[in-house]
Amino acid sequence: MAEKLFDTEERQERIILVGVETAEGDDTKQSLEELEELGQTAGAVTVGMVIQKRERMHPGTYIGKGKIEEVAALVSQCNADTVVCDDELSPAQLRNLSDALDVKVIDRTVMILDIFAKHATTNEGKLQVELAQLRYRSSHLIGERTELSRLGGGIGTRGPGEQKLEQDRRLIRNRISQLKKELEQVTRTRTLTRKKRQENPIPVIAIVGYTNAGKSTLLNYLTGAGVLSQDKLFATLDPTTRKLTTQEGEEFLFTDTVGFIRKLPHHLIQAFRSTLEEAKYADMILHVVDCANPDMEAQMFTVYETLRRLKVGDKKVITAFNKIDLRDDAGVLKDLNADETVRISAKTGEGLEELLHTVSKVAREGKLVVEKTFSYAEGSVVSQIRSIGKILEEDYRNEGIYIKAEIPREYEYLFVEKKKQEEW
Repeated sequence: MAEKLFDTEERQERIILVGVETAEGDDTKQSLEELEELGQTAGAVTVGMVIQKRERMHPGTYIGKGKIEEVAALVSQCNADTVVCDDELSPAQLRNLSDALDVKVIDRTVMILDIFAKHATTNEGKLQVELAQLRYRSSHLIGERTELSRLGGGIGTRGPGEQKLEQDRRLIRNRISQLKKELEQVTRTRTLTRKKRQENPIPVIAIVGYTNAGKSTLLNYLTGAGVLSQDKLFATLDPTTRKLTTQEGEEFLFTDTVGFIRKLPHHLIQAFRSTLEEAKYADMILHVVDCANPDMEAQMFTVYETLRRLKVGDKKVITAFNKIDLRDDAGVLKDLNADETVRISAKTGEGLEELLHTVSKVAREGKLVVEKTFSYAEGSVVSQIRSIGKILEEDYRNEGIYIKAEIPREYEYLFVEKKKQEEW
């Protein structure tokens, strides 16, 4: 039985969502509801939703024969254009299901790739999306066609010639190679930018979170970044870095990152690795959570799992439970993976003063205030301290240059006597 059915405007692409629940307690229904949001973001409207309970996905058609007949009837009844499956399908599954339903069939990965293509605005974003699309297409060429040969004409060209499949593979391979070269240049530029940031004593905070958790809204409120902020999944793709100066004169660099989502295609993680790794090279992580979402716990798990895949595990984490203005209760909000938690509303500004206070506190935990008088011959050390820390006091005396500075703990050796450094 279809769990959802309603009419809507004909001008939009009409889609039916199909998912398979393989174990008790699976979040298949929530995943399909999220897929419906993805469809809305892509410009489509959901006219039906079907879930089949099976021990495992059907290896040939994703769903069983009886469910195929049910979906086919629903396609006809709702005049649907497309069936969207909640998991990434094999080429054979896509072909067999499309033949059985006599309608276009796509999977969750294609939907996400389509949204990324729609929202990519910078050259880097467009290159990354195209690379992800081509990698997906390359892995799904087998079984897409029944006629794969092309015959030549004239002497020396008789025979099956080059298979169309091989021709497509070659063209895709060449384009992927070209895109990789272009992205390598972009990655080098991004690496240089990161290196310059690391030479700067200003702490870098990477804003991460589930898509549509309010990361861009928060960045806009704090820094006036002017980043596109909409109530849609993946409204912004391109990372934005903005500087914030607090009332106390402290400076921070906030970097917005691509939103995470359950079943994030590995093609996208590969293509967007340099962008996603902004979190890896930041000084701390600001994890924004939509605490008004009933699926909050699963979304938090997805974020930490994605960070784990990116090997981001050694950073201080501040979790900001956002959209607190939309919650009806004042229940306990916990994140056992976070070092600090705060409640905020990026829309109204509630709790943002406490958030900045917490960011400042965590930033200071990784620093030391030290003082020492350096001989004038050690002027290069003083220059190094300027580049890696913040000079609080400086005085030129007869015996040398007196410096009191706030520095990262790992540079404490600069203020230790040479004899003690040798003992270390």
